[in-house]
Amino acid sequence: MSKAQSRRIPVGLQLWSVKDDVARDFSATVAAVAAMGYEGVELAGYGNLDAKGAKAALDGAGLKVAGMHVNYASVASDPTAVISDALTLGAKNVVCSWWPPAQLVSAAACERIGEQLGRIGDALKPFGLRFGFHNHATEMGSFDGRPGFEWLLGAAAPRSLFAELDVYWAHVAGYAPGRFIREQGARIGILHLKDETELGRGPVDFADIFAAADSVGSVEWLIVEQEKFNHAPLESVRICLEQLRSWGRA
Repeated sequence: MSKAQSRRIPVGLQLWSVKDDVARDFSATVAAVAAMGYEGVELAGYGNLDAKGAKAALDGAGLKVAGMHVNYASVASDPTAVISDALTLGAKNVVCSWWPPAQLVSAAACERIGEQLGRIGDALKPFGLRFGFHNHATEMGSFDGRPGFEWLLGAAAPRSLFAELDVYWAHVAGYAPGRFIREQGARIGILHLKDETELGRGPVDFADIFAAADSVGSVEWLIVEQEKFNHAPLESVRICLEQLRSWGRA
C-alpha cells in the first residue's frame, strides 16, 4: 500500500454485471462472487428472490451490501417500499441508477433534477440511508462550461445527495474521471470501476483515478461493473478482481 493510500477501500461487484446468472439463481451467483474474493455487492434487483431472501443469501455468502440501485420513478412514487428493502438488506446507500438523457438538456435542467434528487435524499435520511446518483455519459456533457453532473450535484445539499461516479462513462464523455473526483472531493461516495471490457484492457486511466480517490478520502467502495465481455460474465468479473489485486487494490 502506498503512503498516499492511507486506508484500504473495499471492493464490491455491481450484480448487474452478472444479471443473467442472478436471474437464474441469486444464491448460487453471490456464492460464486464471494468465492472469487469480492467483499460486497451492489444490488440491481434480487433475481429470483425478494429482499428478505436476498439478504439471507448474501449473509450466507459472507458478502456486505455496498448499496442498491433504484430508478427514480420507484423511489419517488413509493419511497416506503425502497426504504423497507434497504433496511432489510442493510444497504446504507441507495442510488438512482439512471435519468432519461432527453431531459439533460441544460444547466438549469440539471439543477432541477438535482433538486428533485435532493428531496428524495432528505426523505431517506431519517432512516439512516444515503441517497446517491450514478452517471452515464450524458451527465458528463458540458453546459455553460461545467459538466451536467456538477450542476446536478450543486443543486442538492451534500448531506442529501452523493455522487457515484462511473469512471468509464466520464471517460467516454471526454472528462477525466480523476479530475472530477478531485473537483467534487467529499461528494464522491462510491466509484464504479469500468473499462471498455475487463479492467485494464481499455483506455481508462485507473492510476489517476486511484490517486484521486486516495487524495479525497471519501470513497467508501470500489464497485466493479462490466457491460462488455470477452468471456462469460462470471469469468470476466473474476479477471477484473485479479487485475485489481495486481494493482494492489484488492
